[in-house]
Amino acid sequence: MSGILIGVGVGPGDPEQMTLKAVRMIRENEVIAVPGNDAKETVAYRIAVQAVPELEKKTLLALPMPMIKDRAELAKNHDAAAFQVENVLKEGKNVVFLTLGDPTVYSTFMYVHSRVKAHGYATQIVSGIPSFCAAAARMDISLTEWNEELHVIPAVHNIEQEISYPGTRVLMKSARKIGAVKEMLMQSDSQVFMVENCGMENERIFTRAEDIPEDASYYSLIIVKDPKK
Repeated sequence: MSGILIGVGVGPGDPEQMTLKAVRMIRENEVIAVPGNDAKETVAYRIAVQAVPELEKKTLLALPMPMIKDRAELAKNHDAAAFQVENVLKEGKNVVFLTLGDPTVYSTFMYVHSRVKAHGYATQIVSGIPSFCAAAARMDISLTEWNEELHVIPAVHNIEQEISYPGTRVLMKSARKIGAVKEMLMQSDSQVFMVENCGMENERIFTRAEDIPEDASYYSLIIVKDPKK
């Protein structure tokens, strides 16, 4: 029998927001895969090990995942990661793949998952708290009410068009375009909230577009809501 690839969401940053099931999956399995060159230096590992100290004694499988835009090069990295995972699965061992937030939301895990599944191996997904849900809770606001729409927009976004979407807009990982995003938001009458490094020690919160810093880090999430009526 081959092992199972299990994608486990560790939440956005606060180890107390890991689910009981995520903790159990890590405790019950020996091989833990983490996207990065050095497993113990990754954000996902540093979050999980606080909730599951036993993780320090597990067999770690580091899967290099450089943040590049070249689709061909990305595919090579995903193929290589899937190959490494499958080598472990062939031994009958499960592989728990740690990922930030929820595995189904813009997660690197799903690229590996699709390849491994296509090759006939069993797969599972353990949901985690998505970053935008955690960010809204941290700022003590709702994401949607009544019949409001919710738009989750990735880093490569067209802010000029998307700023006009109705309801609530979540701009994920906007750091690279933060200057342009900030300028557009300042020109709108929308309610603007931003959390940087949600749930982590270096967390920062901003409740006005004017206060958004130009040096915002990669883990910055902006929530834009229609003006209060």
